[in-house]
Amino acid sequence: MLEIEETALPGVLVLTPRRFGDNRGFFSESWNKDRMAQHGLDYDFVQDNHSLSAKVGTVRGLHFQAPPHAQAKLVRCGRGALFDVAVDIREGSPTYGQWVGEELSFENGRQLMIPAGFLHGFATLEPDTEIIYKCTDYYAPECDGAVRFDDPEIGIDWGVDLSDAVLSEKDAAAPFLKDFDSPFTFEG
Repeated sequence: MLEIEETALPGVLVLTPRRFGDNRGFFSESWNKDRMAQHGLDYDFVQDNHSLSAKVGTVRGLHFQAPPHAQAKLVRCGRGALFDVAVDIREGSPTYGQWVGEELSFENGRQLMIPAGFLHGFATLEPDTEIIYKCTDYYAPECDGAVRFDDPEIGIDWGVDLSDAVLSEKDAAAPFLKDFDSPFTFEG
């Protein structure tokens, strides 16, 4: 069984797979291509990524990969907890620049399905948090891009004190949305 919740951004979904537990722990099917296709989620994932963030308040994002290597992502938390965010950057979209966020944790087992055309980022809520995500295209550094995580125009409430956010150099130097030329167009 799988619970699927829509968010305020069409196409961005919260997936909660059922966990089957006993005295050993639990088993959960985090992705099943056939079962997902029955729900209209027909993604062909080609790469899995796994990262560890040691400190609370580590922010990774807001990232995207431009066409022709745009990526949809299915994100989950393997250990700890994080606040995961998607931002619509499809030019002409009625929700352009709007964001949704979900707490993903080892405990709640929730996953965020983020289509291509959205920025993705997260902030860690617990130490030693692991994020695991599937991508529909391979990493292509020439298509890699970012927008500022603390852009006031987007206004994300990350749920943690970001005055001491742990960032990469790339994320600290990312442009604001107003200075960004999106490679994505809304096709609605």
